[in-house]
Amino acid sequence: MWLVVGAGGQLGRSLTEALTATDLKNAALTKTECDVTSPSSIYAALERLKPSVVVNAAAWTAVDAAEEHPHEAALVNESGARNLAVACRTVGSSLVHISTDYVFEGTAQSPISEDAICRPGTVYGQTKRAGEIAVLEELSHMSYVVRTAWLYSEFGSNFAKTMMRRALAESPVSVVDDQIGQPTNAHDLAKHLIHLVMSGAPHGIYHGTNSGQASWFDFARRIYAFAGVDTSLVSPTDTSSYPTKAVRPKYSVLSHGRTTANGIEEMRPWDDALAASIDPISSAVRSEQQ
Repeated sequence: MWLVVGAGGQLGRSLTEALTATDLKNAALTKTECDVTSPSSIYAALERLKPSVVVNAAAWTAVDAAEEHPHEAALVNESGARNLAVACRTVGSSLVHISTDYVFEGTAQSPISEDAICRPGTVYGQTKRAGEIAVLEELSHMSYVVRTAWLYSEFGSNFAKTMMRRALAESPVSVVDDQIGQPTNAHDLAKHLIHLVMSGAPHGIYHGTNSGQASWFDFARRIYAFAGVDTSLVSPTDTSSYPTKAVRPKYSVLSHGRTTANGIEEMRPWDDALAASIDPISSAVRSEQQ
């Protein structure tokens, strides 16, 4: 059995769909049902369900808020990860822990390898890196740490849905073009995680992002284009136009060397994944506006 912790988020919901579609027995627990900051809550869930694989999709993802609430972010991203790893070790479950491109400095100029030096420059990145270390310390022989980035889907709140909302209103939008990364479809990542585990690939750190690269401006323009809206409404700007408490990575394209070295295909190009997602994203946005 697979257990998805943090099942209320977009990756958690996508994972539950993918596991069910693959006929893999699964259980999905939200924060109220399994709080990663509470060891007793985790132990109760794992003892009851006895999962063979646990996926930790729970995280503090509010990047700017983490700068003002470092303790709270660390409770989830670091302590929560360790709590889960210790519980998995106790009951004999494998753990798939989701991490982020923010563990890197963000100043690279070529795709970042899995074993590149981590120098997170934000509280969010620091707490996520601490969570990686905790998992590897407690459960290195039975865990996968999978870093992802720029996640989107029809679920919850994300950049793709925000841009779709603007596109449907045919509104002009100004988007930064000096931050480069990999828009990643949550459904693609969910399927990738399942394949990674089922393939029997060695445990360790992997990167899970759609292939290729883009700026936020590129991402927005493609959303407008796929929605059939005039792309001239999307104009480029630079990061200085949108000051934030946490510094965003300028370049965070992740390489997939360890994935391909173990005979696992990269996830499809980001724009192919986006094209396949436009209808459900558009439908979700229209439904939310009613």
